Amino acid sequence: MIEVGLVGFGLAGRAFHAPVIRAVPGLHLAAILERSGTQAAEKYPDVRIVRTLDELLSMSEIRLIVLATPNETHYSFARQCLEAGRDVVVDKPFTTTLEEAVWLVQFARAANRLLTVYQNRRYDGDFQAIRQLVVAGKLGRIVRFETSYDRFRPQLKPGAWRETACPGSGILFDIAPHLIDHALVLFGLPEAVTADVRTERENAAADDAFDITLHYLSGMRAVLRSSILAAAPRPRFVLFGTQASFVKQSFDPQEMNLRRGFIPADKPWGYQPEEDWGVLTVPRGDSFEQRRIPSATCDYRDYYSNLRDAILGRAALAVTPEYALEVVRVLELARESSQKRSTIPW
Repeated sequence: MIEVGLVGFGLAGRAFHAPVIRAVPGLHLAAILERSGTQAAEKYPDVRIVRTLDELLSMSEIRLIVLATPNETHYSFARQCLEAGRDVVVDKPFTTTLEEAVWLVQFARAANRLLTVYQNRRYDGDFQAIRQLVVAGKLGRIVRFETSYDRFRPQLKPGAWRETACPGSGILFDIAPHLIDHALVLFGLPEAVTADVRTERENAAADDAFDITLHYLSGMRAVLRSSILAAAPRPRFVLFGTQASFVKQSFDPQEMNLRRGFIPADKPWGYQPEEDWGVLTVPRGDSFEQRRIPSATCDYRDYYSNLRDAILGRAALAVTPEYALEVVRVLELARESSQKRSTIPW
């Protein structure tokens, strides 16, 4: 049994970590760091509640620490936990600068500690279905990949750290790590990055929209987009290939289910009815054949199951720290590209 300490009980800790950790055999949620309030104690009366990171690190039985805290704390907290001899999961984004990420990776390697980033949306059922289509070559040579992650929240949220002008705030660091992860998993590292990172809401202090294009040697383009003013969301995924196209309109339901505290008891957490599946369109002579592609039977438990097995030496780590570095590198290149209004080579 791997004893786990969770740092932070805001939305990320409450919805996307605690219930998933509790649902994976071999992991035991032993402690939650909630600096104030009683939500964690009320939700998990059998879990020890601590108020400081030092108190959590004093628990010698804790082997794995999960950081679900504001982005600007990721580096300092991860460093403290690694230096205390613990394995560490950092919620995305890994860090707010590439320099910080490089230091953590080098230290973890030297200390022989496991370090990884919570790329949970790699285990969205629709994305895994796309991976299967790409690997099987069903689309032919892919020339365009689009992924959009939109919201509609026209009003600013006073006091929300994500909407202040602090390091790691804004939608680029909140949403883009998911989309970058998908592109890198499917197509590897690009040769250049072009980005427009901007604010669209009046008086916004942090970026709330972006368009990022990853350029590949094959001529393929991966277009990653997000806006907080999308009352009519765009398709979640679009892929164009020389043999077929694939379009997925709706979102994997796991995020909303976990936000509501709903976990399906008799089916995968990302289960979607057939009408919500993506559509593969294949040319057949002068016409087109369309068929729905079911989402894969996976969910966010698979991330923590892999992590458990990696800690126990039974599997290779799916999200390596070296890979996490490349996601941060894309974030920095995107920010540079937007500031310079130019394409930045890898």
